[in-house]
Amino acid sequence: MAFQRRIFSGIQPTGNLHLGNYLGAVRNWVALQAEYECIFCMVDMHAITASLLDPDELRRSTRELAAAMIASGIDPEKNILFNQSQNPDHATLAWIFNCVARMGWMNRMTQFKEKAGKDRENVSLGLFAYPALMAADILVYKATHVPVGEDQKQHLELTRDIAQKFNFDYQKEIFPLTEPQIFGTATRVMSLRDGMKKMSKSDPSDQSRINMTDTADQIADKIKRAKTDPDALPDSIDGLEGRPEAANLMGIYAALAGQTLEQAVADCAGRGFAEFKKLLTEVAVSHLAPITAEMRRLTADPGYVDGILRKGGERARELSAPVVAEIYDTVGFLRP
Repeated sequence: MAFQRRIFSGIQPTGNLHLGNYLGAVRNWVALQAEYECIFCMVDMHAITASLLDPDELRRSTRELAAAMIASGIDPEKNILFNQSQNPDHATLAWIFNCVARMGWMNRMTQFKEKAGKDRENVSLGLFAYPALMAADILVYKATHVPVGEDQKQHLELTRDIAQKFNFDYQKEIFPLTEPQIFGTATRVMSLRDGMKKMSKSDPSDQSRINMTDTADQIADKIKRAKTDPDALPDSIDGLEGRPEAANLMGIYAALAGQTLEQAVADCAGRGFAEFKKLLTEVAVSHLAPITAEMRRLTADPGYVDGILRKGGERARELSAPVVAEIYDTVGFLRP
């Protein structure tokens, strides 16, 4: 069966949207608009799997994330932009997938092991089962492609396993085997304080990340304080090996300057970090300041943002409703 080429991608609205989210996800989504039918989702149902959040903070973070996506260039008229809880079809299909997925599959999920740590018996069932909800997010729209980072590849493989098992169990080609899209430069932005750790909103040090709401002065200060090593920048990519902080800053520079890593290394070869950090600051502020200004303008009008998400949710349900009806008929549920 030929499935319509369709992108689905989601991001958790848990506050502190940072440069890693932008370069690793949002910026790439903007580029996909010309090629695919795109569905972009603030996955607020996923946001409560680790712990229940303050409701006002979750609403604020959802609006802020939507504003960041629009400010970055996501067109809510051309694409579907909504928050996950607007469409209950996600939860409906997730329950069915809970009954399709095997416990052994879930137990192998490395992100669950990392997030649960040594206290696995005390985490929520939602945290354990959320890969089935992620599969439902994608397959309720029969999405054919999902842009993912390396750390999410395992979950997409599980999505393919669930689709394949469902199709086999019911002897129908209901779902596509969704393909990953992994992008190149700076898809994995690391901490400014430790080049071996991913830039994260959960890091207790705000100096470890550049937030999309940071001012020019804050960006400059964080780049100035970013961890480096004593050597000058190399004249080839091979020279970045074993220098995680240098590699991270160079990757950020290349991504923001619209260059390949090879071009960026050639341009900056031999520079000391004091000089390079000034150059990186100029590029970062020039690129991010207009996005931050537009984010602030949009978040000052929450009614406008809510209207976009409400309309996006309605459009999302128009796509998912016939899929859920097909699933009801396939499984043997009576339609409401």
